[in-house]
Amino acid sequence: MPQLDTSTWFTTIMTMLPTLYPIMQLKLLNTNHYQPPLTKNPSLQSHNNYWQPKWTKTCLPLSQPQQ
Repeated sequence: MPQLDTSTWFTTIMTMLPTLYPIMQLKLLNTNHYQPPLTKNPSLQSHNNYWQPKWTKTCLPLSQPQQ
């Protein structure tokens, strides 16, 4: 059975590493990163929800007094 020739492995690995670095840099350059939302001034926000000024009381069966 023949022996595995490993004499070229070092050269192959050492040329692969500098080649993979620019490839990975280019891939990372093209990815979309998360952008945090812009902060808004709360005083400038308008509230047009029709339910906001109204308050309703929710009565649950368990919240009624015991008899």
